Amino acid sequence: MVRKGKMIEREITSRYLGESMTLKIYQPESFSPLYKYHICIMQDGNDYYQMGRVATFSDKLHEDAEIENTIFIGIHYKDRYDRLKKYHPSGEQYEAYSKFIMKEVVPLLDDLLPTFHMGGSRALMGDSLAGTFALTMAIKYPNTFGKVIIQSPLVDDVVLEAVENASNLEVLDIYHTIGTNETNVQTTKEPNVDFLTPNRKLKELLEQKGLTYHYKEIPDGEHTWKYWQQDMENALQSIFGDE
Repeated sequence: MVRKGKMIEREITSRYLGESMTLKIYQPESFSPLYKYHICIMQDGNDYYQMGRVATFSDKLHEDAEIENTIFIGIHYKDRYDRLKKYHPSGEQYEAYSKFIMKEVVPLLDDLLPTFHMGGSRALMGDSLAGTFALTMAIKYPNTFGKVIIQSPLVDDVVLEAVENASNLEVLDIYHTIGTNETNVQTTKEPNVDFLTPNRKLKELLEQKGLTYHYKEIPDGEHTWKYWQQDMENALQSIFGDE
């Protein structure tokens, strides 16, 4: 399929992580430095481009004027163990990775792209463990990341406690999905994990926080890209819709 937008890559040699990280930046076809853009930072970046078809949906939604001007940025992981270290709050590189996003990625994007330089125009998107990272970063830095898309995030007691203790979340706009069949998921750390029950607990907590919140249970949805991709267009319209 011919892409209408433009993919550019930028390397960051992170002083926090001690490694080189690649940002894959997808600009819409109509990109111009004269316009201002929302940005959507995606962990599991290659997966979002390949299996989530984000570039394809970006082309379509921009062409149909169904989302505001948005640039997507994908950041990928080395392997599933690297992913666990960086994305989960208990991971040994989580703090370093958080600093990489806050102090290296965001300033680079604000410098490189015509952004609004406002939290309300910055989104984090992630599936499963990448969703865990998106959520925990947004509740920690709600004035930096005002929009969140989480698809079947891994939610445990550490995450629930962080949400429960978080304050000033009224500025957030969160889109949250979970599949009704996600009761027996194989994860890197353990087999047969129930994702559905803790995601429902997360919903109850978020509903008490006074934020803009879109929650959706996908009937018969499983913990796979098939279901995340099927809902991608709706997710992007909900968060970046041209109102």
